[in-house]
Amino acid sequence: MDAGILKWFTGNEAEVKVKMSQVKQVGLLAAGCQPWNKDVCVASGDRFAYCATLAIYVYQLDHRYNEFKLYAIMSEHKKTITAISWCPHNPDMFASASADNLIIIWNVAEQKVIARLDNTKGIPASLSWCWNSGEAVAFVSHRGPLYIWTISGADCGVAVHKEAHSFLSDICLFRWHPRKKGKVVFGHTDGSLSIFQPGTKSQKHVLRPESLEGTDEEDPITALEWDPLSTDYLLVANLHNGIRLVDSESLSCITTFSFPSAAASVQCLAWVPSAPGMFITGDSQVGVLRVWNVSRTTPIDNFKLKKTGFHALHVLSSSPKKKCYSTHSPSKNHHTSSTSEAIPPPTLSQNQAFSLPPGHAVCCFMDGGVGLYDMGEKKWNFLRDLGHVETIFDCKFKPDDPNLLATASFDGTIKVWDINTLTAVYTSPGNEGVIYSLSWAPGDLNCIAGATSRNGAFIWDVKKGKTVTRFNEHGKNGIFCIAWSHKDSKRIATCSGDGFCIIRTIEGKLLHKYKHPAAVFGCDWSQNNKDMIATGCEDKSVRVYYLATSSDQPLKVFTGHTAKVFHVRWSPLREGILCSGSDDSTVRIWDYTQDACINILSGHKAPVRGLMWNTEVPYLLISGSWDYTIRVWDTRDGTCLDTVYDHGADVYGLTCHPNRPFTMASCSRDSTVRLWSLTPLISPLQINILAEQQWEEIIGNTDRAMSPGAPPLLCGKVSRDIKQELDKLTSNVRIKKLRWFSECLSPPGGSKNLWDLVAVLKDQDDSLLPQNYCKGIMHIKHLVRFKTSKAQELTTVKMSKFGGGIGAPTKEERLKEAAGIHLRLGQIQRYCELMVELGEWDKALSVAPGVSMKYWKKLMQRRADQLIQEGNDEVIPYCIATGDVKKLVSFFTSRGQLNEALLVTQAAREGNIQGPQISAPNGAACGDGNNKSEDYNDLLHRVSKELAEWYFQDGRAVLAACCHLAVNDIELAMSNLVRGNELELAVCVGTVLGDSAMPVTNYVLELLARRCMSTTTWDLAADLLTMIPDSELLLVKLCAFYPGSTAEVDDLHEKCHLPTCEECLQIAETFQSEGETFQAVKYYLLSPVPEKALPIGLLYVKEQLSSPDWNLDSIHEILDLLSYIRTDRLMQHKCSEFRNELLIFCGYIATLLAMRRHYNSIVPALYEYTSQLLKRREVTVPIRIEQLSAELDGWRACTQSASKSLEDLPYTPPSESQREVYSILLKRIKEEPIKGLIGPDYVTGSNLPSHSDVHTSCLTGLRIQGPVYFLEDGRSAISLNDALMWAKVNPFSPLGTGMRLNPF
Repeated sequence: MDAGILKWFTGNEAEVKVKMSQVKQVGLLAAGCQPWNKDVCVASGDRFAYCATLAIYVYQLDHRYNEFKLYAIMSEHKKTITAISWCPHNPDMFASASADNLIIIWNVAEQKVIARLDNTKGIPASLSWCWNSGEAVAFVSHRGPLYIWTISGADCGVAVHKEAHSFLSDICLFRWHPRKKGKVVFGHTDGSLSIFQPGTKSQKHVLRPESLEGTDEEDPITALEWDPLSTDYLLVANLHNGIRLVDSESLSCITTFSFPSAAASVQCLAWVPSAPGMFITGDSQVGVLRVWNVSRTTPIDNFKLKKTGFHALHVLSSSPKKKCYSTHSPSKNHHTSSTSEAIPPPTLSQNQAFSLPPGHAVCCFMDGGVGLYDMGEKKWNFLRDLGHVETIFDCKFKPDDPNLLATASFDGTIKVWDINTLTAVYTSPGNEGVIYSLSWAPGDLNCIAGATSRNGAFIWDVKKGKTVTRFNEHGKNGIFCIAWSHKDSKRIATCSGDGFCIIRTIEGKLLHKYKHPAAVFGCDWSQNNKDMIATGCEDKSVRVYYLATSSDQPLKVFTGHTAKVFHVRWSPLREGILCSGSDDSTVRIWDYTQDACINILSGHKAPVRGLMWNTEVPYLLISGSWDYTIRVWDTRDGTCLDTVYDHGADVYGLTCHPNRPFTMASCSRDSTVRLWSLTPLISPLQINILAEQQWEEIIGNTDRAMSPGAPPLLCGKVSRDIKQELDKLTSNVRIKKLRWFSECLSPPGGSKNLWDLVAVLKDQDDSLLPQNYCKGIMHIKHLVRFKTSKAQELTTVKMSKFGGGIGAPTKEERLKEAAGIHLRLGQIQRYCELMVELGEWDKALSVAPGVSMKYWKKLMQRRADQLIQEGNDEVIPYCIATGDVKKLVSFFTSRGQLNEALLVTQAAREGNIQGPQISAPNGAACGDGNNKSEDYNDLLHRVSKELAEWYFQDGRAVLAACCHLAVNDIELAMSNLVRGNELELAVCVGTVLGDSAMPVTNYVLELLARRCMSTTTWDLAADLLTMIPDSELLLVKLCAFYPGSTAEVDDLHEKCHLPTCEECLQIAETFQSEGETFQAVKYYLLSPVPEKALPIGLLYVKEQLSSPDWNLDSIHEILDLLSYIRTDRLMQHKCSEFRNELLIFCGYIATLLAMRRHYNSIVPALYEYTSQLLKRREVTVPIRIEQLSAELDGWRACTQSASKSLEDLPYTPPSESQREVYSILLKRIKEEPIKGLIGPDYVTGSNLPSHSDVHTSCLTGLRIQGPVYFLEDGRSAISLNDALMWAKVNPFSPLGTGMRLNPF
């Protein structure tokens, strides 16, 4: 076994390093829903799904926060998806069909393909699981027949339905009856239906709308749904003839529903499962959602939700559960509006019996928008507006406002996104055919040039929202690339399938027309010479033209590619260097000054499209390909530094953030845009900045940076500008240096917000805060002030909103009359109670003070309680008026409106919310002012903690830290950064915040030093540890683990102020003879014979574990020290017994540490790991397998009882013996010294689905969501979150090899 371990200890190191993806996914813009096929939106239980053109997006309800989260993106189809269907019997089975005659069956939970049917004999236009069988899917193309594919079992294969064939009109869609076995209905383009059921005569082409009888007019069926409560009734919608309820047995029309206007037409309808007889429809011209009941021919209610028409509708059968309002279950959502209409009170009169059901409708719109609308509360739970629905060919950051990113798509639009909120801000008018390429105008011109497939090129003025210029010099030929010169803003270049690269002024005056022997696909202006442009051509050549001459011949022609050249890119940092990507799957680097190809980058397995140079590190080049990957290259020697597999289709565009040079965006045929951080690729550079290294280690010139093997150096404009600004400063230089570099190296997503809050805590003058500070998470002392000024702004703006409203309810006349009499008799209280019964709360409350203030307050509280039960926003003024802040905060928290809860709490803390003073009998006013502000303070911290937790579990640790800083909680803010693995950011912020952040800062420096040990930057690790006060023991561990020669080891010892190896041996022997175990172990580890430390240390651990009152801290310190023995010494054959004991002890102590830190996901795995080692290795240790399983059971029973929610019944309480075992564990574990570090790790991007191979964790057996970490065998994978938690409690790999784990 030892030989095997040593083999990969030596041989596999390089390979394993490559496997762990370093580029981090930090943001994702999901696609919209395609508007061309019918069944593109489906739901099942607590999931719903919709499809863009090539990918299926699955959202799942997060029960804790009562909101839907993107769960998976599934993309296997190469052609347009035509229909999707969820299996009615199994919520994990899902079917999809596409235009390349393919049907796929998926397992949603594992995101993998279970079965494929490749040749469906025609495009499957409609698809549905058979309700009478769990394993069969039916599909049909235009005129039929209906095919039934049985996926597994004895009858597996494709069969033809006996009767459903030879139709006279194309099929639009079909529906199986959910309860009547085998019954199915088809809707046709001529407006008729065909109905089949076993054992009765089939009915073909019946029930056409009356107005069509006897004509050839078409009026296609747009929607069909069986009534869930009847075996025969069916709702049918025709495009022009509206909606009918028909009886499929008697073939008669029961009801025809009438629309308010003749122009309204319906694309989609859905029954509301929670309200019998109720259904909803969506208009196809404009986004009006109408609510109907079968007993009335006109709609009960109409809501205008959007300007664009509906495309698909689906009502969730199990809508998100309403939490009882006292629980704290936040679900704050950026898209949630709180302007919901009032809901009628529960005492309903006749007309109100149609109160809106508490249903959630999944709405898909013609512009690709997708949302979840809460019909009861009349508000969006979630709205994903304006997504692209087709391939995105190009993306570019705006040069002067890099928060904006523009994308160009096959769907004929350019959209501009705010990358901080990931929402669309502008969209171009559309109808351009395909847009292949875009280019921002230089400076602040706010225009974008676009290139189309057949409409020439255009300039779109973004702010005005209109096209201002068109260029038609290429005729109807496709323009593949457009480039606006950034050195001379008057010039725009285009290249086209007609073989010309044309340069013109923005007014349209032709300057140059360069003819190529074939189509031209790419062009790029030189960044150093305004008169130089390069092109990529179908003839496999790259050409360079010089505009300052009148010649139309190229200055240079570079040949070497073996297939067409697509994009070309000049290096921004090295004059005369350019790269080109080709269909031969390579990228070539050319040197214009040498007339030569200086490097060929091979690795992609398909044509190369996206190309991007890094603007700071001159050798970094990024490429995207049709093989679905993004590769990062070191162009000095042509090595591929990293491969990113997250896109689900061809990668077309790559763009670099102008102010954050290590943030990149990519776009793809999978219709998503993704944001990436490249910072991990230059990790040593970041640590050089933290460790106060000389400028030469950070900033350099391109020649130094390009020398082979040199560490990364910053050579671009952003870093130069930072250095110039720092050189001007006289004070606070270190603070500014950390802040500016941290912002330059971090991706967007809260780091700026975090630094603004740090400045507030450091008492910076408020006038220096940036303008957009109030849009982010503000410090609590500014919150009320900024919101007040916002309210004043709003009062001057007229607000409008769409009302639903059924009209005033009719009053119960008798009660009303009685109330009037009571009032005239002066019986005010009786009048009030009757008014309450009538639902006329306002009338009751307006006269209630006439009874007494106490009665008024009681009545206010009753109204508030009732509104809270209904989840109605109208409750807010009632709580504020009665000063019931806690009730209101609970209400907001249960709805997930955490920002609102925070605002109210802070307002109360500042004394703005006071209930009315009610005099006590003796005349003194009741109230306990001092306790109140204390209460409000606790409430404030509780609410901000909830909000932070919401951001944290959403993969946004930096914003979670902002929430804590906003209420001055520095330790928790720092801890959130650590748990999100934002280590460099944590050190920068911690250093600036000083003493209050010191314990966490020191812990992070230790983790970063561990990272440096794996990248063999030992000096840097020593520099980091030296920044920690009293770091002698940490430096000992570093030197003990260092695998250099004796001379190198002694040099490191000297740097760390430790004795030489030989001296350490003598000191160790002295300590051993004096019985000083810890010191003996420490110095043996530093000596030439570190293995001598093992028996001494392990004996001490055994003695401790054998005594009854040992605790975690007494053992952990020495085990942690022992774990730093050099790996090559630990692997020696003579140490195998010691190695096994060390691994077992480290595993066992790690389980206790994991319990202490609440790393619940890895506790069972650590117990299992320790048990397996005990079973398989020959050892004598005072730990028994039975003891381990008893402890695991006790821990499970007792911790789950604490965290059980009501949904997870049944629940068995822990037994007496389990309680006893757990209480002993707790005594041994003691408390975590840094409270904030309690809780699981969750790195940025953990919640973003990746398309890449779905890996299964070897710890949990579950699918890994988020970043994956590969273990030393190069195959076994665990999630990065689990790897981080494991390494924080157990330094050794889960594979039991004795290799150290280093995921930091």
